[in-house]
Amino acid sequence: MNCVRGELISVFVAGTGSKLWEVPTASFTSSSNLSESLQWEQDCQYLHLQDRVRITADIPPRLDGTWVSTRCEVRPGPEFLTRSYTFHPSRHFQALQHYYTDSGCEDPAYSLMIRGRLRLRQASWITRGGTETEHHISKAGIVVHSLAAKQRLASSLPPTCVGLTLGRVVPGKLYELYNTRAGRGCLAALGFSMIEMGLIRVETQHHSHGGKVQELFLGDVHTDWTQRTQYRPTGYQQPLQNAMHHIHPCPVCALVYRSSEQRPPVLPRRPAAPLSLASRWVSQRCETRPNVLFLTRDFTFNPDQHAWDGIYRHYSDPACSQPTFTLRASGHYAQGNPSTKVSGATEFVFKVTQVRVTAAEESTAKLLNGTRPGKCGRAGSWEVGVEQDLTPTDGCTLLGIKLPHKEYELFKTELDHRKHPLLFIGERPTDGSSPDRPQKRPTSFQAPMVLCSGGETQPSHRYGSGFNSKQVQLAASGTKRLAQLVLLVLGSVLCSWFCVY
Repeated sequence: MNCVRGELISVFVAGTGSKLWEVPTASFTSSSNLSESLQWEQDCQYLHLQDRVRITADIPPRLDGTWVSTRCEVRPGPEFLTRSYTFHPSRHFQALQHYYTDSGCEDPAYSLMIRGRLRLRQASWITRGGTETEHHISKAGIVVHSLAAKQRLASSLPPTCVGLTLGRVVPGKLYELYNTRAGRGCLAALGFSMIEMGLIRVETQHHSHGGKVQELFLGDVHTDWTQRTQYRPTGYQQPLQNAMHHIHPCPVCALVYRSSEQRPPVLPRRPAAPLSLASRWVSQRCETRPNVLFLTRDFTFNPDQHAWDGIYRHYSDPACSQPTFTLRASGHYAQGNPSTKVSGATEFVFKVTQVRVTAAEESTAKLLNGTRPGKCGRAGSWEVGVEQDLTPTDGCTLLGIKLPHKEYELFKTELDHRKHPLLFIGERPTDGSSPDRPQKRPTSFQAPMVLCSGGETQPSHRYGSGFNSKQVQLAASGTKRLAQLVLLVLGSVLCSWFCVY
């Protein structure tokens, strides 16, 4: 079913007036160090194996240090890479990206070394909880790691780039692709940009045993290759973890941290994880989507009947503490062939036959009650907390839901650091369209889901023990006013994608 892609509600926080931190003004708290706090209570059997975790997000974020990939990352295309980004107190940064020919990051192709400066600007008006920034690249260089990679690059790069003539490239040697005095032709030909730096969020997980994990969320990469260098992020990629505060054990973290442009990390081969969808899978965290959508997912698969059921709980905030509505979708699926683009992944086709919606706030119910008869459930009968079936009206035009609906999908399973299974489901198109044709099948993934082997699967969430002067004060009245405005424009902002995700 199609999911709402836009809750245009921003977090309002008061800043210090610093030129480096210009935030929207509002009458909340005068603290110069603001954070959100979220307590996750893991209620399903699998999540009970994890420590009780409290999550905070500092606004503005603290970036100093080195942040590294925790696994082989898959970007749309597909592209396979690992990242190591270092930020200095002087606001300079060094970004190291290693690209590979395979989805396990075992065969390095080339590495990019990027240097530049970053300036924090303001709390994002669009993606609540994020920080907008400006970045400036001063230098970019490339190291090619094999003759095969050199030949592949020769087909995409101009014959001569800044300091680089492909015919004379020696594997293992650093060549300049860009500097501030030269053009960006070589970078554009690679489809490269650092626009991901335009949106930043840092979260800290505080574990009950006293340890902590810090994660850096950078802006999402557009799923359309032709749009990726101009796209302004409104969602996030999978996070990098602080090299000093990461999940243990994390062998990939150590390999990426010790890497250099001449010595790319070669990741160890992961044990095969057979694709088995049986049982229930849930989100590990509050998830953020492009065009400002916050949600958690809860899926149940029945392989014997080839049936699935999904619960998508939508919220207006990045802590998933303020519910707006819930979607329940169900239907059938068919498993296809192994993917020829992403090794280890499997193609699927999903069909959605039923969708039920529950409004969680009065403004949502009021908007749905304003729809024309026959267009979105029983007109005039929407109430907060009361579920309605959209099947009799073939969906809901206001929410962008059309029934029945078919989508072409990509699934993959892996084992995490504790040898527990993770489920990766295809990334949604950034433009809000639906992968309703084979050629639109995803080539990258959303945040992984974890297996719940029974019991209540939806994590309950509440804010930690009270706010203090360093915690964001959310404006309930302002949220309600903005929610009404948001819902009025959902027709143009709501997604046209079915949330099999």
